[in-house]
Amino acid sequence: MIKLSRILSLFALSALFFACGEEVNPNFQEEVAAPEFYHRSVKKLTDVIVHDIFSPPQAGRIYAYSSIAGYEAIAAGDPSFESLAGQIPHLTPAPAPPTNVEIAYPIAAVAAQLKVGKSLIFSEDKIVAFEDEIFKEFADIKVPAATLKASIDYGHAIADHIIGWYDGDTYKQSRTFPKYSITEDPSKWQPTPPDYMDGIEPSWSKIRAFALDSPDQFKPLPPTEYSEDKDSEWWAGVEEVYNALKVEDEAELEERKAIAQFWDCNPYVSHHVGHVMFATKKITPGGHWVNIAAIAARQAKANIGTTTQAYAMTSMAMHDGFISCWDEKYRSSLVRPETFINRHLDEEWRPLLQTPPFPEHTSGHSVVSRACAIVLTNIFGENFAFTDDSEVEYDLPERSFKSFLHASEEAALSRLYGGIHYRPAIDYGITQGEAVGKHLLSRVAPRAKK
Repeated sequence: MIKLSRILSLFALSALFFACGEEVNPNFQEEVAAPEFYHRSVKKLTDVIVHDIFSPPQAGRIYAYSSIAGYEAIAAGDPSFESLAGQIPHLTPAPAPPTNVEIAYPIAAVAAQLKVGKSLIFSEDKIVAFEDEIFKEFADIKVPAATLKASIDYGHAIADHIIGWYDGDTYKQSRTFPKYSITEDPSKWQPTPPDYMDGIEPSWSKIRAFALDSPDQFKPLPPTEYSEDKDSEWWAGVEEVYNALKVEDEAELEERKAIAQFWDCNPYVSHHVGHVMFATKKITPGGHWVNIAAIAARQAKANIGTTTQAYAMTSMAMHDGFISCWDEKYRSSLVRPETFINRHLDEEWRPLLQTPPFPEHTSGHSVVSRACAIVLTNIFGENFAFTDDSEVEYDLPERSFKSFLHASEEAALSRLYGGIHYRPAIDYGITQGEAVGKHLLSRVAPRAKK
């Protein structure tokens, strides 16, 4: 039942609009609730993340906090969705919405998501230009001016709350932490060609997680024991990588290459031609799964609440997945296949994909893809078949999958075909990611308010 004060408030606003001659669309709440506005906002953030070349863990953090802001705005106005405050133990409730003006919560969600995203990237002007564009579209729908302003303001208030929250996650402090120290131990990771970059984010395990009790909560099995003995288990694992693309069946070979390239998701691939160097940019692994969340939400015709929920859960899963994975990467600090093969098997060999600048075990794709697949399965179902066109804009054809788990398995295996991971990093990474995803669901499960 609507309270009398609420009726009088709306009546007063309507009288004001007509007195001022403002044309009001009586269906504006329904029109602004179309999830496509929010999908476009997330895609704009992805485009800026690609442009600014954030590393995979950094991108995961950007997606997580911006998506939580958008979800919290929707939860504030929809009793069927529960705030994440309290479910995430260190997140306190967002400011309550104003009571003296009508709020369009989908507009607040867009405003919140964009403001938090803008605070975490470099190219703020690109987000500002998009804000101007999308807020004008809301005005063109004939959203009452007072409602539009109050909705944007409320979204910004939620964003400020989330910005204050993420400021305490140790990210800023980690910018001054020591770099990775290269050792003479042949079993340990070394920078790889062509750029010999330093190890990325060696202290990422110190970043605050959303659901993990500790970064090593789901510590995976260790990698195969290093050995230079050609009869060892280690050597057999190396040869599996070395021979992954040495198959006689031409169709099978092309399929393996296609799988590797589709899931490459390297945000910065450098190319050296003579004395000329240039780089190509792509979405990160997390960005790919954020796009899969968008594909699923559109295909399921999800409403704005489920849409923002899917983005938030996927992003939190990837963020916790990166923390868990990076904790192991810099504990085992294992040498990459490229380094070992060049030293002991074939000094001219190069993997199909450019080796990422961080240790090998476990596979980030395996961990993060599985964690994201687990939460998306919880939202959309176990046998949710879909066609993934995430890489079409990077000139790669779409691929179809029987389920989110199927996609995560292919993403994991792609790292073997790409020549950048051994089998244990893939298999143990899947197990690790599944544990991360299920643990997140045990703490922050999508559910209606009680």
